[in-house]
Amino acid sequence: MRASRWFTAQPVTDEELRQVLEAGRWTGSARNRQPWRFVVVRSRAVRRELSGLGSYAGHLATAPVVVALGVDEDAGGEDAQFDAGRAAQNLMLAAHLQGLGSCPASFFPAVNADRAGRLCGLEHPWRVRTAISMGRPAPAPAGRSAIPAGRLPLAELVTEISDSPY
Repeated sequence: MRASRWFTAQPVTDEELRQVLEAGRWTGSARNRQPWRFVVVRSRAVRRELSGLGSYAGHLATAPVVVALGVDEDAGGEDAQFDAGRAAQNLMLAAHLQGLGSCPASFFPAVNADRAGRLCGLEHPWRVRTAISMGRPAPAPAGRSAIPAGRLPLAELVTEISDSPY
């Protein structure tokens, strides 16, 4: 599954979105706290404003739908943002299974996360640090991407520590 930052104008159906949100709902969380809420953003104006709140959030403006993750860090404890990342990954995998492309965006600094929360109708203790664009993938525009392509080989990523002689 690759991130999709370019989308066609074809809408995401309610059933496709329901399936994606169900996958997010069933994400595991520390002590089953479920410290997230999902805000579906179809409003073009709100998507455009959200796209200006992160250095790499431009794709939010052009996606047919955005799912913002509101996180209650107070109730979720130190695990809240980790659990939100788990939910985001589940949402993105479910989108992929529906034939949709997706890409996460992060809102930093904290003032941007607070602004994103207000745009999504959430107030303290909820904070929106992440939103996911979703839609039918479209080809990237011609030109060279600033984002490196390819993956590091497994040999560069894995170290093993073992007591076993095997």
